[in-house]
Amino acid sequence: MPRVFIDLPPFEPALAAIGARAEIDVFEQPEERTRELPAARLREAEILLCTYPPTNFAVMEKLRWIQIASVGYSQLFGLPLVERGIQATNARGCFDVPIAEWNLSMMVNLARNLRGMIRNQDAAVWDRSAEFQREVRGARVGLWGYGGIGRETARLARAFGMRVEVLTRRGVGPRHDVYTVPDTGDPGGVLPDRVWRAGEEIEFLSGLDFLIVAMPLTPATEGIVGERELRALPRTAFVLNPSRGPIIAEKALSRALEENWIAGAAIDTHYAYPLPPQHPLWRYPNVILTPHISGSSLSQHFRVRLWDIFTENLRRYLDGGELLNRLTPQQLAGA
Repeated sequence: MPRVFIDLPPFEPALAAIGARAEIDVFEQPEERTRELPAARLREAEILLCTYPPTNFAVMEKLRWIQIASVGYSQLFGLPLVERGIQATNARGCFDVPIAEWNLSMMVNLARNLRGMIRNQDAAVWDRSAEFQREVRGARVGLWGYGGIGRETARLARAFGMRVEVLTRRGVGPRHDVYTVPDTGDPGGVLPDRVWRAGEEIEFLSGLDFLIVAMPLTPATEGIVGERELRALPRTAFVLNPSRGPIIAEKALSRALEENWIAGAAIDTHYAYPLPPQHPLWRYPNVILTPHISGSSLSQHFRVRLWDIFTENLRRYLDGGELLNRLTPQQLAGA
């Protein structure tokens, strides 16, 4: 039986399920950080389940598969996974539902200026202005990227009567090799009203009411939304970033808000953790800031979903099947 080294808090129901098919070695002090782990135990592991690989990863000479507990995978950059034939899989699908719900709630809150209403409540101001009564039905939401988060957001947005437009490099089609919570998302790739391709960014942006950044941070996507892209949006448009802060150029975003290139923003991922009190994003009245909680490991469903992925992938691995959420050589190279 293969030996599995686990650097995560154990989930007893899952451990019981996989114990008949693998030797399990659970590290006694799991942490979400990279650090040196016991070399003697790592050397025997064929499978590694963790968030961050250990600093002494090189001793894992028997490793054939690494499953990480995050959707982002930049912690794997620079490791010789492809060269050594090691498969890598991530936690795509675990956060699709909560982040899509965050996207919908932010669009409604921005459209109705919830922050303004709360300020009025605090000041005991009775104001029934039209800006607090806008609907999102009929609005055009643009998803830059169409992975699991984009697909579940599209499903919810369509239920709200919104028009969904998508910008991707590879187009939109069926997707069955990624973990998906049952009855969510768009596995058939049929929900978008319009699909735009690379090179059509300005046309895509120019007609939106909401832009949602829904792509991973890689060297290719860092700063991909800059001044040119933000200026292409209508001045009435809102920007949402639940992905990674640096995908939107920091100075360009501040200027867009300062000079009213856009109507406002909802930001869950940031340029520093925690965001310093003096950062200008804190002070804009038309910005909703949340502390990277749109989807996190503290969700009540995260642990079950993560272990669902691992147990299903372990079954596939032992049966010689294709793993869910497998990262390609291009992804592991940051492309």
